[in-house]
Amino acid sequence: MSVYRVASRYAKSLIELAQEQNKLELILGDIKSFKDILNNRDLYMLFKSPIVHADKKQKIISKIFEGKYDELTIAFIRILIAKGREEYLPEVADQFIHQYKVIKHISTVKVITASPLSEAMIKKIHDQLQNSNATDLKVEITTEVRPNLIGGFIIQFDDKVYDASISHKLEKLKKDFEGNIYVSQIRSN
Repeated sequence: MSVYRVASRYAKSLIELAQEQNKLELILGDIKSFKDILNNRDLYMLFKSPIVHADKKQKIISKIFEGKYDELTIAFIRILIAKGREEYLPEVADQFIHQYKVIKHISTVKVITASPLSEAMIKKIHDQLQNSNATDLKVEITTEVRPNLIGGFIIQFDDKVYDASISHKLEKLKKDFEGNIYVSQIRSN
């Protein structure tokens, strides 16, 4: 079974349990925090390691998270460890967040620009996307700066990409000239 399917199924189970217990927002906070903690390479490698036994991992979970996370979150992590699925914890966390956003009708839009955007520009883009039919009810914007774009922007969300960058336009222009038989005949004369 693929990593995506395993992660998706476990995330769905946790979301359903959280909804039943009216703890969806609380568990989301735990999962986001846990995902951030998994950026620690040592902890990440601990979960991925087949050498470290499950009982040792369980003890580590207890020491680190008890009293900080909801019991449901800790129990869920323990179940994954007991079933030997702890290596999928980062993917399960990603899937949980994704499924939460689907339930709450939140579209995450990534805006990539050559230079940092002002807050006013981010708000303008947010409002444009919020009022469009392309996004869900709520829009969450993340930004990234890539100087090699030269200018313009790229917007990514769901499976859509709108590339209005200068580098993309220059690349397209270059391809148009390469395929232009009239220009190539002029060059050869």
